[in-house]
Amino acid sequence: MSTPAASMGLPRQAAMSVLIALSVTHLLNDMIQSLIPAIYPIIKEAYQLDYIQIGLITLTFQIAASLLQPAVGFVTDKRPMRYSMVIGMGISLVGLVGLAYASGYGPLLIASACVGLGSSIFHPEATRMARNASGGRHGLAQGIFQVGGQTGGAIGPLLAAFIIVPLGQRSLSWFSIAALVAMALMVWIAGRYALVAPMRSPVVKGMRGHTDHGTDRPPTAVIVPFAILIILLFSKNAYSQSFSSFYTFYLMGKFGISIQESQVMLFLFLASSAIGVLGGGILGDRIGRNRILWFSILGALPFTLMLPYASLFWTGVLTIVINLIMSSAFAAILIYAIELMPGRVGLVGGFFYGLTFGLGGIAAAILGALADRYGIDTVYYICSFLPAIGLLAWFLPPARQA
Repeated sequence: MSTPAASMGLPRQAAMSVLIALSVTHLLNDMIQSLIPAIYPIIKEAYQLDYIQIGLITLTFQIAASLLQPAVGFVTDKRPMRYSMVIGMGISLVGLVGLAYASGYGPLLIASACVGLGSSIFHPEATRMARNASGGRHGLAQGIFQVGGQTGGAIGPLLAAFIIVPLGQRSLSWFSIAALVAMALMVWIAGRYALVAPMRSPVVKGMRGHTDHGTDRPPTAVIVPFAILIILLFSKNAYSQSFSSFYTFYLMGKFGISIQESQVMLFLFLASSAIGVLGGGILGDRIGRNRILWFSILGALPFTLMLPYASLFWTGVLTIVINLIMSSAFAAILIYAIELMPGRVGLVGGFFYGLTFGLGGIAAAILGALADRYGIDTVYYICSFLPAIGLLAWFLPPARQA
């Protein structure tokens, strides 16, 4: 037993380098994605858009980002395509340039769809590789992977506030450099696949009776919890989408602050996700994922109900606390789903990055229509109750620790 343990020392170090590289590519991928909602105040004025048109841009992006993800995950589970991430980022690069030089609303929609399509190709394969590189510490691995994505999503508003707002829409093309750096990293990661893949096999074989036990479950024991997990993540994504798409308008309308100030506050909201998702992943490995799920539900709900009545200062404080708590459950939800369907990591990643974010896009379009008809404040009164959907977690069986 000492020989395998010793032999796993070097691969574990190499796997950590892969996880960090995956986290950085996730950061760059999600940073490019986050530029879309970050420029909404700019394009709303430039193209004379209403709230429902803004919501439709989010819907177009999210649908493109969701439609292919389960299919890509299903295919790559059977036949890994380690260089598919590079292709996906190339498509995002085309969309980014398209956003910079869009001549009207139609080209904006097409460019947003390209960015979403690139993301749909990236996430399933990256999720599977992060799982392979985990060395059995799945919560930590997903936390490291997710902290990159959450950080990238948070950076977008700052970049918009201090680069795109003063320099104009065409400055978006400068971020092509980030896409090219991500593509170079993805090529390196693909080259390390041969080192990561053998590392996964001993862990799985050594835990066959534990990790793959989910294959013996009846279909209802998988489908029902899987559906509940999708609904839980949808409620969180719908709440987050209300902030990504409309938070700056809410702050400017209610408190009269500038675009730059509103973007900074959006950054604070999104940046708290990076801390929450990493902390939740680490704690989930130690104290159990069901406890993390309940903490994210019961912990966030009182604060979301208070938010519509808060002053500017307390709005900033509450949004940070809310997102810190809500994001802590993401790794737990994803790993729980992977344990329900062992051997289908790419497919699960496709569903949870794709389907739930696509549903979040539909929610954004609906919220945009409500904002046009009833006002932006009404949207946040409605959204304050969304976390209560998480009470469905009562019907989940206890999660097994991997």
